[in-house]
Amino acid sequence: METNIQEVGNQVKESQGLIQQINREIGKVIVGQQYLVERLLIGLLADGHVLLEGVPGLAKTMSVRTLAEVTNVKFQRIQFTPDLLPADLIGTLVYNPKDGNFTTKRGPIFANIILADEINRAPSKVQSALLEAMQEHQITIGETTFSLPDPFLVLATQNPIEQEGTYPLPEAQVDRFMMKLIITYPNKKEEKEILERMTTGEKIRVDTVLNSELILNLRKTVSRVYIDEKVKDYILDIVFATRYPEQYKLESLKPLIAYGASPRASIMLTTAAKAHAFLKGRAYATPEDVKQIGLDVLRHRVLVTYEAEAEEISSEKILGQIFDHIEVP
Repeated sequence: METNIQEVGNQVKESQGLIQQINREIGKVIVGQQYLVERLLIGLLADGHVLLEGVPGLAKTMSVRTLAEVTNVKFQRIQFTPDLLPADLIGTLVYNPKDGNFTTKRGPIFANIILADEINRAPSKVQSALLEAMQEHQITIGETTFSLPDPFLVLATQNPIEQEGTYPLPEAQVDRFMMKLIITYPNKKEEKEILERMTTGEKIRVDTVLNSELILNLRKTVSRVYIDEKVKDYILDIVFATRYPEQYKLESLKPLIAYGASPRASIMLTTAAKAHAFLKGRAYATPEDVKQIGLDVLRHRVLVTYEAEAEEISSEKILGQIFDHIEVP
């Protein structure tokens, strides 16, 4: 076991120069937003889709586009609108009157990184088409199933304001996202730097650092990051406390939680903790990694009751109490 950890440790150490280079290139365009950039990298390394929520103008789209530019893979931005059809996303069969045959026209979903801009503006049929792609990494056109390229990552944005003309994401689809990030305003110093960079009229260029092969190799290293049994039990205690709070002496939370986190939450939290440890240059995950990434992985998986909504108690507040209460190994 020690030899294995040492071997993974050497791989992690060798990868840190690459990670620093990625951060440096993204930092040419994105000011501040370390939280956002780190979580996007965790999604990329842990093979997990990411949902970004924030008011317009917080560089959500720009961050995803810059990540795609740093990564030499196929990138597609899809603007979700109320009149979007599934065929606009996945493709369709086109009839050729000359020979009477149908040919397949592939849609923009056939890319490595998909930016689903304002995802909550598309109707449920489009959401269902995207659901298969996110979960199975495949789509079906007519009677034929097509595999999507590897790596395949959906980075979606949604606007928490201006809800007229939006379609709330189905819970089944929200659960497919590894993380839901809440993006906030930059501070005054950062915004001044943004002003200076973005008002020169010059396009900021970034160098390509990653390709598909490198991403898949990094993912293999992340999957080998060691996680102790005590840390696994800690993750399970947190997830189970969202389902059965009374078993963890959190009786006050029981009437506030409608549904707790699913087993997918345990898997995602473990994988994200490994990726977080990797980004910090470690070959082993700690409870601190779990705490750092936990809220982003769980906030959209814990559904609150009407009573909690009436008292303005969010899932974040509930999770905060759980993290404070569960004993750290």
